[in-house]
Amino acid sequence: MAKMWAGRFSKEVDETVNAFNSSIAFDGRMYRHDIQGSIAHATMLGDCGIITKEDSLAIIEGLKGILADIENGTLEFDMTAEDIHMFIEAELTNRLGDVGKRLHTSRSRNDQVAVDIRLYLRDEIEEIYALVKELAVSIYNLAKEHTETVMPGYTHLQRAQPITFAHHLLAYVQMLVRDLDRLKDTAKRMNYCPLGSGALAGTTYKINRKQTAELLGFTAPMANSLDGVSDRDFCVELNCALSLIMTHLSRFSEEIIMWCSWEFKFIELDDAYATGSSIMPQKKNPDITELIRGKTGRVNGDLVTLLTMLKGLPLAYNKDMQEDKEAIFDAIDNVKLCVKTFTPMLTTMRVNKENMRNAAAKGFINATDCADYLVKKGMPFRDAYKITGTLVAECISKDLTLETLPLESYQKMTELFTEDVYEAISLETCVKERKSEGGPAPDAVKLQLETAKQQLGI
Repeated sequence: MAKMWAGRFSKEVDETVNAFNSSIAFDGRMYRHDIQGSIAHATMLGDCGIITKEDSLAIIEGLKGILADIENGTLEFDMTAEDIHMFIEAELTNRLGDVGKRLHTSRSRNDQVAVDIRLYLRDEIEEIYALVKELAVSIYNLAKEHTETVMPGYTHLQRAQPITFAHHLLAYVQMLVRDLDRLKDTAKRMNYCPLGSGALAGTTYKINRKQTAELLGFTAPMANSLDGVSDRDFCVELNCALSLIMTHLSRFSEEIIMWCSWEFKFIELDDAYATGSSIMPQKKNPDITELIRGKTGRVNGDLVTLLTMLKGLPLAYNKDMQEDKEAIFDAIDNVKLCVKTFTPMLTTMRVNKENMRNAAAKGFINATDCADYLVKKGMPFRDAYKITGTLVAECISKDLTLETLPLESYQKMTELFTEDVYEAISLETCVKERKSEGGPAPDAVKLQLETAKQQLGI
């Protein structure tokens, strides 16, 4: 394909350089958005009298025809084209002749690609938002079923205090709610139109930037033409949001990997969302969650790519910025793939309530409640803490638990202990009495469910 910019050059570009320079292999996915931007630009050119109305309408119809032919498969990309923008313009010129050559009036590829990627990412954010919300709703629905399911809460991966499975799940709902807010914020900040910025310094034509911004659904034109073509903050910001989504999925995946092991057996994955071993017939492996854990590093790597690519660039456009697309596209693709797989895996898994309850009964996770029992009877917390620690040590030496330790052992430490200590340190009491806002008590969880329902708009 002949280069649109070939007039300045006396020889053809080396084939290796052409392949190295070409981006159509990955930016071809923006064809719909490139045509959308070009239709808005052609409309504005005709309305402003920069080209004739007749030419404007012909260009618009030509672009619509190209879009239809790409989508019905009759027009394939020319992989020797430099990029999707040049491919579409060349195809338009082939169809319309000189009229097609008028499309690029008062426009540069710099502001063209800047508007294309914003349009593309805006659509992708909308799709990712819907997927993450679906996942959050699925976790919310699972939590509603387990407000009474007692399990151990952990710190340092050591059993710490009793909670409920609903309480644990709702922590992830809140993470995803923040992810949804970040996606909305990113979309809001990126929704400004760079079209009309030209190569870097605008144009001498009397264009109407507000019109193209409105036609494309942007809030307004970007305020500075240099910023208009060189800004890729929105790619970085979106990748940051995607990295956090993946981090949250990865943390949840790590817990699922542990929970479905024989050492925990808190849950069992559906056979459709697990794999086997080539040599060990008994194995049921949580490969989906392991892949999500691995792909999190990949999405984080995309973020580092973007930050590193931008960090040394002078204004305005530099070819380095072509590297933005593969990174952000890869991050988007992997997040969508992971969320789409994680959601049905989660909704089909079986929860083993009995094993959760049994695990909560071990590990002295009611020790804090034993100390609080003494504090409520007037003892300073640090004294109560020391006494309880001593009792735990005695239990360990005698292979007992706080529930099975004789009352006389308690009363040797202090006469404040009476028979009611056993009720105070029962798991059910430990959970139900943690009524503070955000806590695991059923009443507190009910409020969290209501809050999550409002946040998710369900």
